[in-house]
Amino acid sequence: MKPLPPLPTGDVHDFDFLMGEWTCVNRRLKQRLAGSDDWDVFTSRMRCQPHLGGLSNVEETVFERGFSGMALRLFDVRERRWSIHWIDSRHAVLQPPVHGGFTGDHGRFYGEDTEGGRPVQVVFHWTRQGNDEARWEQAFSLDGETWETNWVMEFTRVAAIG
Repeated sequence: MKPLPPLPTGDVHDFDFLMGEWTCVNRRLKQRLAGSDDWDVFTSRMRCQPHLGGLSNVEETVFERGFSGMALRLFDVRERRWSIHWIDSRHAVLQPPVHGGFTGDHGRFYGEDTEGGRPVQVVFHWTRQGNDEARWEQAFSLDGETWETNWVMEFTRVAAIG
């Protein structure tokens, strides 16, 4: 497998845009790394809050499919890099982190994991789309060269009441 690309660096404010409440439309491949083009589409609701003076944040998402998940993001001040850790109620196991940061409105985060018993490389792509919309994509690769996007989330901010 080709090595991961150099890890991007970022800023402690990279995820400030994500604080608050969001609704999401999810598109997730029903079969990953199988050449499938059959997507499951469903909604979720997410809330993200900063902690430790902005050096971390916690995102909790409730999916209409009957499970919930949580992302813990930690900013390493020395490395100027975020780590993103995921856990969900289906397995209750902390997944291996991805690492990276933003350049402008685009974030890239890389890591290694397994899928169906096979080692995979993982990339998260974040795109800020103004103040009230964002997009997240997850892709896997078996060789580090060919990537399959397998989950896309389109975020829309929930309007504040008052």
